[in-house]
Amino acid sequence: MNVATDTARRATAAAPRLARGGAPRPPVRIIHLGIGHFFRAHQAWYTAHAADGADWGIAAFTGRSTALADALEDQDGLFTLVERDADGDRLEVVSSIAEARPGSDVVRLAELAADPRVAVITLTVTESGYRLRPDGTPDPDDAPLAADVVELRSDAVPRSPQTAVGRLLLALDARRLAGAGPIAVVSCDNIPGNGTFLRAGALAIAEQVDPALAEWMRDAVSFVSTSVDRITPHVAVDPAELEAAGWSDAAPVVTEPFADWVLEGGFPAGRPQWEAGGARFVDDIEPWEHRKLWLLNGAHSLLAFAGLVRGIETVAEATADPACRIAVEAFWAEAVDVLPAGVEHVRYRERLLERFENPRIEHRLAQIAAEATVKVQFRFAAVAERTLAAGRMPEESARAIAAWIDWVLAHGGRPEAPDARGEEVARAAASADPTAALVALVSAPLAASPAFLDLVRAARTEPSDSETAHAAPLA
Repeated sequence: MNVATDTARRATAAAPRLARGGAPRPPVRIIHLGIGHFFRAHQAWYTAHAADGADWGIAAFTGRSTALADALEDQDGLFTLVERDADGDRLEVVSSIAEARPGSDVVRLAELAADPRVAVITLTVTESGYRLRPDGTPDPDDAPLAADVVELRSDAVPRSPQTAVGRLLLALDARRLAGAGPIAVVSCDNIPGNGTFLRAGALAIAEQVDPALAEWMRDAVSFVSTSVDRITPHVAVDPAELEAAGWSDAAPVVTEPFADWVLEGGFPAGRPQWEAGGARFVDDIEPWEHRKLWLLNGAHSLLAFAGLVRGIETVAEATADPACRIAVEAFWAEAVDVLPAGVEHVRYRERLLERFENPRIEHRLAQIAAEATVKVQFRFAAVAERTLAAGRMPEESARAIAAWIDWVLAHGGRPEAPDARGEEVARAAASADPTAALVALVSAPLAASPAFLDLVRAARTEPSDSETAHAAPLA
Protein backbone atom coordinates (compact mmCIF):
# COMPACT_ATOMS: atom_id res chain seq x y z
CA MET A 1 0.00 0.00 0.00
CA ASN A 2 1.17 3.53 -0.76
CA VAL A 3 0.63 6.31 1.76
CA ALA A 4 1.51 9.90 0.90
CA THR A 5 2.67 12.05 3.78
CA ASP A 6 -0.17 14.26 4.95
CA THR A 7 1.14 16.99 7.22
CA ALA A 8 -2.44 17.93 8.05
CA ARG A 9 -2.96 14.61 9.86
CA ARG A 10 -2.68 14.72 13.60
CA ALA A 11 0.20 12.76 15.10
CA THR A 12 -0.72 10.51 18.00
CA ALA A 13 1.62 9.65 20.84
CA ALA A 14 0.48 6.04 20.72
CA ALA A 15 0.47 5.37 16.98
CA PRO A 16 0.00 1.64 16.35
CA ARG A 17 2.98 -0.48 15.30
CA LEU A 18 2.89 -1.72 11.70
CA ALA A 19 0.96 -5.00 11.41
CA ARG A 20 -0.90 -6.97 8.77
CA GLY A 21 -4.11 -6.86 10.76
CA GLY A 22 -4.81 -10.55 10.43
CA ALA A 23 -3.97 -10.71 6.71
CA PRO A 24 -1.74 -13.69 5.85
CA ARG A 25 1.92 -13.23 5.06
CA PRO A 26 2.88 -14.13 1.47
CA PRO A 27 4.17 -17.67 0.93
CA VAL A 28 7.96 -17.92 1.03
CA ARG A 29 9.37 -18.47 -2.44
CA ILE A 30 12.55 -16.37 -2.15
CA ILE A 31 15.40 -16.63 0.34
CA HIS A 32 17.53 -13.55 0.88
CA LEU A 33 20.92 -13.44 2.60
CA GLY A 34 21.84 -10.07 4.07
CA ILE A 35 18.94 -8.00 5.43
CA GLY A 36 19.93 -4.37 5.19
CA HIS A 37 18.78 -0.98 4.02
CA PHE A 38 19.62 -1.59 0.38
CA PHE A 39 17.90 -4.98 0.17
CA ARG A 40 14.72 -3.52 1.59
CA ALA A 41 14.82 -0.47 -0.71
CA HIS A 42 15.62 -2.61 -3.76
CA GLN A 43 14.82 -6.34 -4.01
CA ALA A 44 12.07 -6.27 -1.38
CA TRP A 45 10.56 -3.19 -3.04
CA TYR A 46 10.73 -4.69 -6.54
CA THR A 47 9.10 -7.89 -5.28
CA ALA A 48 6.31 -5.91 -3.62
CA HIS A 49 5.76 -4.16 -6.97
CA ALA A 50 5.80 -7.35 -9.04
CA ALA A 51 2.53 -8.09 -10.79
CA ASP A 52 2.35 -11.36 -8.84
CA GLY A 53 4.13 -10.09 -5.74
CA ALA A 54 1.46 -11.46 -3.38
CA ASP A 55 2.64 -14.96 -4.36
CA TRP A 56 6.35 -14.31 -3.70
CA GLY A 57 7.18 -13.84 -0.05
CA ILE A 58 10.80 -13.40 1.03
CA ALA A 59 12.49 -15.12 3.98
CA ALA A 60 15.29 -12.68 4.79
CA PHE A 61 18.30 -13.61 6.93
CA THR A 62 20.62 -11.13 8.63
CA GLY A 63 24.40 -11.35 8.45
CA ARG A 64 25.28 -11.25 12.15
CA SER A 65 22.96 -9.11 14.26
CA THR A 66 19.56 -10.35 15.39
CA ALA A 67 18.18 -6.89 16.17
CA LEU A 68 16.79 -6.10 12.71
CA ALA A 69 15.24 -9.55 12.33
CA ASP A 70 13.56 -9.15 15.71
CA ALA A 71 12.26 -5.68 14.84
CA LEU A 72 10.80 -6.84 11.53
CA GLU A 73 9.22 -9.95 13.03
CA ASP A 74 7.55 -7.79 15.68
CA GLN A 75 5.73 -5.95 12.89
CA ASP A 76 4.89 -8.92 10.65
CA GLY A 77 7.78 -8.26 8.27
CA LEU A 78 6.38 -4.87 7.28
CA PHE A 79 8.49 -1.73 7.07
CA THR A 80 8.15 1.82 5.79
CA LEU A 81 10.09 2.93 2.73
CA VAL A 82 10.61 6.68 2.71
CA GLU A 83 11.35 7.99 -0.80
CA ARG A 84 13.09 11.28 -0.12
CA ASP A 85 13.65 13.97 -2.71
CA ALA A 86 14.28 17.70 -2.49
CA ASP A 87 10.56 18.50 -2.38
CA GLY A 88 9.42 16.11 0.32
CA ASP A 89 8.86 12.50 1.30
CA ARG A 90 6.63 9.75 -0.03
CA LEU A 91 5.84 6.90 2.36
CA GLU A 92 5.12 3.32 1.33
CA VAL A 93 4.60 0.21 3.45
CA VAL A 94 6.47 -2.72 1.86
CA SER A 95 4.91 -6.12 2.53
CA SER A 96 7.09 -8.64 0.67
CA ILE A 97 9.09 -9.93 3.68
CA ALA A 98 7.30 -13.01 4.98
CA GLU A 99 9.96 -14.00 7.52
CA ALA A 100 12.92 -12.17 9.06
CA ARG A 101 15.51 -14.45 10.65
CA PRO A 102 18.96 -14.08 12.21
CA GLY A 103 21.70 -15.41 9.98
CA SER A 104 22.57 -17.96 12.65
CA ASP A 105 19.23 -19.72 12.12
CA VAL A 106 20.77 -22.19 9.68
CA VAL A 107 18.15 -24.82 10.50
CA ARG A 108 15.41 -22.62 9.05
CA LEU A 109 17.64 -21.66 6.13
CA ALA A 110 18.17 -25.31 5.18
CA GLU A 111 14.51 -26.13 5.71
CA LEU A 112 13.39 -23.37 3.33
CA ALA A 113 16.02 -24.20 0.72
CA ALA A 114 14.75 -27.80 0.68
CA ASP A 115 11.22 -26.63 -0.15
CA PRO A 116 10.56 -27.00 -3.92
CA ARG A 117 8.29 -23.93 -3.79
CA VAL A 118 11.36 -21.76 -3.10
CA ALA A 119 12.73 -20.73 -6.49
CA VAL A 120 15.25 -17.93 -5.89
CA ILE A 121 18.06 -17.08 -3.47
CA THR A 122 19.20 -13.46 -3.56
CA LEU A 123 22.22 -11.93 -1.82
CA THR A 124 23.32 -8.41 -0.96
CA VAL A 125 26.98 -8.74 0.00
CA THR A 126 29.71 -6.09 -0.02
CA GLU A 127 32.57 -6.52 -2.46
CA SER A 128 34.82 -7.95 0.25
CA GLY A 129 32.01 -9.80 1.99
CA TYR A 130 32.27 -12.77 -0.36
CA ARG A 131 35.83 -13.34 0.94
CA LEU A 132 36.95 -14.29 -2.57
CA ARG A 133 39.91 -13.13 -4.63
CA PRO A 134 39.33 -10.71 -7.54
CA ASP A 135 38.95 -13.58 -10.02
CA GLY A 136 36.27 -15.20 -7.86
CA THR A 137 38.45 -18.03 -6.58
CA PRO A 138 38.68 -18.74 -2.84
CA ASP A 139 41.49 -17.17 -0.87
CA PRO A 140 43.35 -20.09 0.74
CA ASP A 141 44.55 -17.76 3.49
CA ASP A 142 41.04 -16.65 4.46
CA ALA A 143 40.48 -18.19 7.89
CA PRO A 144 36.64 -17.86 8.06
CA LEU A 145 36.24 -19.50 4.64
CA ALA A 146 38.63 -22.29 5.58
CA ALA A 147 36.69 -22.82 8.81
CA ASP A 148 33.43 -23.03 6.84
CA VAL A 149 34.88 -25.74 4.58
CA VAL A 150 35.71 -27.79 7.68
CA GLU A 151 32.26 -27.11 9.12
CA LEU A 152 30.44 -28.07 5.92
CA ARG A 153 32.45 -31.29 5.65
CA SER A 154 31.59 -32.29 9.21
CA ASP A 155 28.79 -34.51 10.45
CA ALA A 156 27.69 -31.88 12.95
CA VAL A 157 23.94 -31.29 13.29
CA PRO A 158 23.29 -28.59 12.42
CA ARG A 159 26.31 -27.45 10.46
CA SER A 160 26.85 -23.77 11.17
CA PRO A 161 28.90 -21.91 8.54
CA GLN A 162 29.58 -18.25 9.28
CA THR A 163 30.32 -16.67 5.88
CA ALA A 164 27.82 -15.69 3.22
CA VAL A 165 29.18 -18.21 0.70
CA GLY A 166 29.28 -20.90 3.37
CA ARG A 167 25.62 -20.34 4.21
CA LEU A 168 24.72 -20.31 0.54
CA LEU A 169 26.39 -23.70 0.08
CA LEU A 170 24.59 -25.05 3.15
CA ALA A 171 21.28 -24.02 1.57
CA LEU A 172 22.16 -25.49 -1.83
CA ASP A 173 23.29 -28.76 -0.29
CA ALA A 174 20.01 -29.03 1.63
CA ARG A 175 18.14 -28.52 -1.63
CA ARG A 176 20.23 -31.14 -3.41
CA LEU A 177 19.70 -33.74 -0.68
CA ALA A 178 15.95 -33.06 -0.66
CA GLY A 179 15.66 -33.45 -4.44
CA ALA A 180 13.84 -30.11 -4.53
CA GLY A 181 14.90 -29.22 -8.07
CA PRO A 182 16.82 -26.38 -9.71
CA ILE A 183 17.09 -22.86 -8.32
CA ALA A 184 18.43 -19.41 -9.27
CA VAL A 185 21.03 -17.54 -7.20
CA VAL A 186 20.93 -13.78 -7.78
CA SER A 187 23.86 -11.56 -6.73
CA CYS A 188 22.89 -7.96 -5.97
CA ASP A 189 26.18 -6.12 -5.44
CA ASN A 190 28.67 -3.87 -7.20
CA ILE A 191 31.05 -6.52 -8.55
CA PRO A 192 31.33 -6.75 -12.36
CA GLY A 193 29.84 -10.01 -13.61
CA ASN A 194 28.71 -10.76 -10.08
CA GLY A 195 26.86 -13.94 -11.02
CA THR A 196 29.89 -15.37 -12.80
CA PHE A 197 32.11 -14.22 -9.93
CA LEU A 198 29.98 -15.94 -7.29
CA ARG A 199 29.56 -19.08 -9.38
CA ALA A 200 33.34 -19.48 -9.64
CA GLY A 201 33.86 -19.09 -5.91
CA ALA A 202 30.90 -21.20 -4.83
CA LEU A 203 31.83 -24.08 -7.14
CA ALA A 204 35.47 -24.02 -6.04
CA ILE A 205 34.49 -24.20 -2.38
CA ALA A 206 31.85 -26.84 -3.11
CA GLU A 207 34.54 -29.02 -4.69
CA GLN A 208 36.45 -28.86 -1.41
CA VAL A 209 33.34 -29.70 0.60
CA ASP A 210 31.79 -32.42 -1.57
CA PRO A 211 32.40 -32.95 -5.31
CA ALA A 212 28.86 -34.33 -5.61
CA LEU A 213 27.51 -30.95 -4.48
CA ALA A 214 29.61 -29.13 -7.07
CA GLU A 215 28.43 -31.50 -9.82
CA TRP A 216 24.79 -30.93 -8.86
CA MET A 217 25.29 -27.16 -8.78
CA ARG A 218 26.66 -27.14 -12.34
CA ASP A 219 23.44 -28.69 -13.58
CA ALA A 220 20.81 -27.28 -11.23
CA VAL A 221 21.88 -23.80 -10.12
CA SER A 222 21.67 -20.70 -12.30
CA PHE A 223 23.85 -17.80 -11.16
CA VAL A 224 22.22 -14.57 -12.30
CA SER A 225 24.25 -11.39 -12.80
CA THR A 226 22.66 -8.05 -11.98
CA SER A 227 23.25 -4.31 -11.96
CA VAL A 228 21.54 -2.68 -8.96
CA ASP A 229 21.05 1.05 -8.59
CA ARG A 230 19.31 2.96 -5.81
CA ILE A 231 21.06 5.34 -3.44
CA THR A 232 20.13 4.20 0.07
CA PRO A 233 22.16 5.80 2.86
CA HIS A 234 21.84 4.83 6.51
CA VAL A 235 19.87 7.81 7.86
CA ALA A 236 17.24 8.08 10.54
CA VAL A 237 13.54 8.74 10.06
CA ASP A 238 11.75 11.18 12.35
CA PRO A 239 9.20 9.04 14.27
CA ALA A 240 6.78 11.98 14.18
CA GLU A 241 6.62 11.70 10.39
CA LEU A 242 5.38 8.11 10.62
CA GLU A 243 3.04 8.93 13.50
CA ALA A 244 1.55 11.69 11.36
CA ALA A 245 0.83 9.04 8.74
CA GLY A 246 -0.85 6.88 11.35
CA TRP A 247 1.66 4.27 12.53
CA SER A 248 5.04 3.66 14.16
CA ASP A 249 7.89 1.61 12.70
CA ALA A 250 11.07 0.28 14.32
CA ALA A 251 12.77 -0.43 10.97
CA PRO A 252 12.07 2.28 8.36
CA VAL A 253 14.36 2.84 5.35
CA VAL A 254 15.18 6.10 3.55
CA THR A 255 16.00 5.98 -0.15
CA GLU A 256 15.84 8.12 -3.27
CA PRO A 257 12.92 7.99 -5.72
CA PHE A 258 15.14 6.56 -8.50
CA ALA A 259 15.46 2.77 -8.83
CA ASP A 260 17.01 0.55 -11.52
CA TRP A 261 17.58 -3.21 -11.79
CA VAL A 262 19.05 -5.05 -14.79
CA LEU A 263 19.37 -8.86 -14.76
CA GLU A 264 21.05 -11.45 -16.97
CA GLY A 265 20.49 -15.18 -16.52
CA GLY A 266 17.91 -17.91 -16.19
CA PHE A 267 15.36 -18.72 -13.50
CA PRO A 268 14.76 -22.47 -13.83
CA ALA A 269 12.15 -22.61 -11.06
CA GLY A 270 10.38 -19.34 -11.92
CA ARG A 271 10.57 -15.80 -10.62
CA PRO A 272 8.35 -12.83 -9.74
CA GLN A 273 7.19 -10.54 -12.52
CA TRP A 274 9.66 -7.87 -11.47
CA GLU A 275 9.15 -6.10 -14.81
CA ALA A 276 6.06 -4.48 -13.34
CA GLY A 277 8.33 -2.53 -11.00
CA GLY A 278 10.67 -1.56 -13.84
CA ALA A 279 13.28 -4.35 -13.79
CA ARG A 280 14.88 -5.21 -17.14
CA PHE A 281 16.07 -8.61 -18.35
CA VAL A 282 18.91 -8.54 -20.90
CA ASP A 283 21.13 -10.97 -22.78
CA ASP A 284 24.34 -9.07 -21.94
CA ILE A 285 24.58 -7.15 -18.69
CA GLU A 286 28.14 -5.88 -19.13
CA PRO A 287 27.25 -2.50 -20.71
CA TRP A 288 24.76 -1.72 -17.94
CA GLU A 289 26.97 -2.75 -15.05
CA HIS A 290 29.91 -0.78 -16.44
CA ARG A 291 27.75 2.33 -16.84
CA LYS A 292 26.56 2.05 -13.26
CA LEU A 293 29.90 1.04 -11.71
CA TRP A 294 31.97 3.68 -13.47
CA LEU A 295 29.55 6.60 -13.58
CA LEU A 296 27.57 6.29 -10.36
CA ASN A 297 29.85 4.26 -8.09
CA GLY A 298 33.03 5.72 -9.58
CA ALA A 299 31.76 9.24 -9.01
CA HIS A 300 30.73 8.37 -5.46
CA SER A 301 34.20 7.06 -4.63
CA LEU A 302 35.92 10.04 -6.25
CA LEU A 303 33.69 12.45 -4.32
CA ALA A 304 34.51 10.53 -1.14
CA PHE A 305 38.29 10.62 -1.52
CA ALA A 306 38.48 14.17 -2.85
CA GLY A 307 35.82 15.45 -0.48
CA LEU A 308 37.00 13.90 2.77
CA VAL A 309 40.47 15.44 2.52
CA ARG A 310 38.72 18.82 2.10
CA GLY A 311 36.63 18.30 5.22
CA ILE A 312 33.43 17.67 3.24
CA GLU A 313 31.01 15.14 4.73
CA THR A 314 28.19 14.37 2.27
CA VAL A 315 27.70 13.66 -1.42
CA ALA A 316 25.50 16.72 -1.87
CA GLU A 317 28.15 18.97 -0.33
CA ALA A 318 30.93 17.42 -2.42
CA THR A 319 28.89 17.78 -5.62
CA ALA A 320 28.50 21.47 -4.85
CA ASP A 321 32.27 21.87 -4.39
CA PRO A 322 33.74 23.14 -7.70
CA ALA A 323 36.96 21.11 -7.49
CA CYS A 324 35.14 17.87 -6.69
CA ARG A 325 32.56 18.39 -9.39
CA ILE A 326 35.16 19.17 -12.05
CA ALA A 327 37.04 16.01 -11.10
CA VAL A 328 33.89 13.88 -11.43
CA GLU A 329 32.87 15.30 -14.80
CA ALA A 330 36.40 14.86 -16.16
CA PHE A 331 36.48 11.23 -14.98
CA TRP A 332 33.08 10.64 -16.58
CA ALA A 333 34.32 12.01 -19.91
CA GLU A 334 37.11 9.44 -19.91
CA ALA A 335 34.90 6.59 -18.69
CA VAL A 336 32.20 6.99 -21.33
CA ASP A 337 34.85 6.65 -24.05
CA VAL A 338 35.35 3.01 -23.02
CA LEU A 339 31.67 2.14 -22.54
CA PRO A 340 30.28 -0.23 -25.18
CA ALA A 341 28.81 1.50 -28.20
CA GLY A 342 25.13 2.37 -27.93
CA VAL A 343 24.96 2.66 -24.14
CA GLU A 344 23.05 5.82 -23.28
CA HIS A 345 25.03 7.94 -20.86
CA VAL A 346 24.21 11.62 -21.48
CA ARG A 347 20.83 11.62 -19.74
CA TYR A 348 22.15 9.13 -17.19
CA ARG A 349 24.89 11.57 -16.13
CA GLU A 350 22.41 14.44 -15.99
CA ARG A 351 20.18 12.42 -13.69
CA LEU A 352 23.16 11.39 -11.56
CA LEU A 353 23.96 15.01 -10.84
CA GLU A 354 20.34 15.61 -9.89
CA ARG A 355 20.46 12.60 -7.57
CA PHE A 356 23.79 13.61 -6.04
CA GLU A 357 22.54 17.16 -5.40
CA ASN A 358 19.58 15.96 -3.33
CA PRO A 359 20.44 17.55 0.06
CA ARG A 360 17.87 15.54 2.01
CA ILE A 361 19.45 12.14 1.34
CA GLU A 362 22.57 12.90 3.46
CA HIS A 363 24.73 10.23 1.86
CA ARG A 364 27.88 10.38 3.95
CA LEU A 365 31.27 10.17 2.25
CA ALA A 366 32.73 8.18 5.14
CA GLN A 367 30.22 5.40 4.42
CA ILE A 368 31.17 5.35 0.73
CA ALA A 369 34.88 5.20 1.59
CA ALA A 370 34.53 1.78 3.23
CA GLU A 371 36.28 -1.10 1.40
CA ALA A 372 38.07 1.47 -0.74
CA THR A 373 40.72 -0.79 -2.26
CA VAL A 374 38.39 -3.15 -4.08
CA LYS A 375 36.21 -0.21 -5.13
CA VAL A 376 39.21 1.57 -6.68
CA GLN A 377 40.03 -1.63 -8.55
CA PHE A 378 36.58 -1.97 -10.13
CA ARG A 379 35.75 1.72 -10.55
CA PHE A 380 38.98 3.55 -11.45
CA ALA A 381 41.57 0.96 -12.45
CA ALA A 382 39.11 -0.77 -14.79
CA VAL A 383 38.63 2.48 -16.73
CA ALA A 384 42.38 3.16 -16.80
CA GLU A 385 43.19 -0.33 -18.12
CA ARG A 386 40.65 -0.06 -20.92
CA THR A 387 41.79 3.44 -21.84
CA LEU A 388 45.40 2.26 -22.09
CA ALA A 389 44.29 -0.73 -24.19
CA ALA A 390 42.54 1.69 -26.55
CA GLY A 391 45.84 3.52 -27.12
CA ARG A 392 45.06 6.59 -24.99
CA MET A 393 46.61 7.85 -21.77
CA PRO A 394 44.12 7.57 -18.87
CA GLU A 395 44.80 10.96 -17.35
CA GLU A 396 41.51 11.32 -15.47
CA SER A 397 41.41 7.83 -13.99
CA ALA A 398 45.02 8.44 -12.93
CA ARG A 399 43.78 11.56 -11.14
CA ALA A 400 41.04 9.52 -9.48
CA ILE A 401 43.56 6.93 -8.26
CA ALA A 402 45.78 9.79 -7.07
CA ALA A 403 42.84 11.13 -5.02
CA TRP A 404 42.54 7.73 -3.34
CA ILE A 405 46.27 7.64 -2.61
CA ASP A 406 46.21 11.17 -1.19
CA TRP A 407 43.34 10.14 1.09
CA VAL A 408 45.18 7.00 2.22
CA LEU A 409 48.42 8.84 2.94
CA ALA A 410 46.62 11.71 4.66
CA HIS A 411 45.70 9.12 7.28
CA GLY A 412 49.18 7.66 7.56
CA GLY A 413 48.21 4.68 5.43
CA ARG A 414 45.43 3.66 7.84
CA PRO A 415 42.15 5.45 7.11
CA GLU A 416 39.43 4.79 9.67
CA ALA A 417 37.06 3.42 7.03
CA PRO A 418 36.91 -0.40 7.18
CA ASP A 419 38.82 -2.20 4.43
CA ALA A 420 39.41 -5.95 4.18
CA ARG A 421 42.76 -5.18 2.54
CA GLY A 422 43.72 -2.57 5.12
CA GLU A 423 46.97 -4.26 6.18
CA GLU A 424 48.12 -4.50 2.57
CA VAL A 425 47.28 -0.82 2.11
CA ALA A 426 49.25 0.12 5.22
CA ARG A 427 52.32 -1.81 4.06
CA ALA A 428 52.16 -0.25 0.60
CA ALA A 429 51.75 3.22 2.07
CA ALA A 430 54.86 2.70 4.21
CA SER A 431 57.03 1.58 1.27
CA ALA A 432 59.73 3.65 -0.41
CA ASP A 433 57.43 4.32 -3.38
CA PRO A 434 53.87 4.32 -2.03
CA THR A 435 52.34 5.45 -5.33
CA ALA A 436 53.67 2.42 -7.21
CA ALA A 437 52.92 0.06 -4.33
CA LEU A 438 49.32 1.24 -3.93
CA VAL A 439 48.67 1.14 -7.69
CA ALA A 440 49.96 -2.44 -7.69
CA LEU A 441 47.26 -3.37 -5.15
CA VAL A 442 44.51 -2.44 -7.60
CA SER A 443 46.08 -3.30 -10.97
CA ALA A 444 49.24 -5.15 -11.93
CA PRO A 445 49.09 -3.88 -15.57
CA LEU A 446 48.87 -0.26 -14.42
CA ALA A 447 51.71 -0.71 -11.95
CA ALA A 448 53.81 -2.10 -14.80
CA SER A 449 53.32 1.09 -16.83
CA PRO A 450 55.93 3.78 -15.97
CA ALA A 451 53.95 6.33 -17.97
CA PHE A 452 50.79 5.66 -15.96
CA LEU A 453 52.66 5.83 -12.66
CA ASP A 454 54.06 9.19 -13.72
CA LEU A 455 50.52 10.42 -14.39
CA VAL A 456 49.45 9.39 -10.89
CA ARG A 457 52.51 10.98 -9.29
CA ALA A 458 51.91 14.21 -11.19
CA ALA A 459 48.30 14.27 -9.98
CA ARG A 460 49.24 13.63 -6.35
CA THR A 461 48.86 16.59 -4.02
CA GLU A 462 52.19 16.13 -2.27
CA PRO A 463 54.31 13.28 -3.64
CA SER A 464 57.26 12.47 -1.41
CA ASP A 465 60.87 13.06 -2.39
CA SER A 466 61.42 9.31 -2.66
CA GLU A 467 58.52 9.02 -5.09
CA THR A 468 59.81 11.89 -7.17
CA ALA A 469 63.09 10.04 -7.48
CA HIS A 470 61.22 7.10 -9.04
CA ALA A 471 59.56 9.25 -11.70
CA ALA A 472 60.87 9.02 -15.24
CA PRO A 473 63.03 12.01 -16.28
CA LEU A 474 61.40 14.62 -18.47
CA ALA A 475 62.33 14.38 -22.13
